[in-house]
Amino acid sequence: MAHKKITMRFLPLALCLALAACAAAPVPLPDAAVVQPVESQPPLTGRAALRNFGAVVGAVGPVAENMCRQRAPQRNCDFRIVVDDRPGQQANAYQSVDSSGRPMIAFTLSLIAEVRNADELAFVMAHEAAHHIQGHLERQQRNATVGALIFGELAGVFGDGSVAAIQSAQQMGASVGARTYSKEFELEADALGTQIAAAAGFSPLKGAEFFFRIPDPGDRFLGTHPANADRLRTVQRVAAGL
Repeated sequence: MAHKKITMRFLPLALCLALAACAAAPVPLPDAAVVQPVESQPPLTGRAALRNFGAVVGAVGPVAENMCRQRAPQRNCDFRIVVDDRPGQQANAYQSVDSSGRPMIAFTLSLIAEVRNADELAFVMAHEAAHHIQGHLERQQRNATVGALIFGELAGVFGDGSVAAIQSAQQMGASVGARTYSKEFELEADALGTQIAAAAGFSPLKGAEFFFRIPDPGDRFLGTHPANADRLRTVQRVAAGL
């Protein structure tokens, strides 16, 4: 098993100071949620958050790689974990690939500061790893390409036929196409992420309490994320079967 490589482009002291300064206000969850938080936990100190991050990467990384090789042996399963230390970034984690095609999971400093415990951070990492295992990035890109082609053709037939109008329609089509199945992708990643987090020794139900402190996107048309209550129900359903 390859050792997990962590890219940290900041000094530990600077990280601790940055983490101590980041804290988002709690956001109430809709009444439809089926999982209730056990108790409110205070934000972690910078040093505790840094220790959590290292421990979670070391525990979840090998499990995610094994799950990737079992479910998608054709994919590159050598995850690269990085910290996005650009100033002013909101709490966020995202999955991408680097120039060599290696899967990459990035965490912003504010997200590392916002999680209250290792279970929450483990669930976030497992969720992002699940996106790669299930090929969501590639599927999203294909949907965007199809949307661009369809909108571009419609603009050519029903529009004024100008290059600018067709390009504008293609951009709109790509955006619509990329969002078409994004909610389903998120729920799929929540389900597989629940399995990964549990297999790594963390509580996905406790980890999913992170949803209680992020804005609820609801069920907006062409929204990219499902309602928090739907995500929590997915985690509870999968966890009950483990």
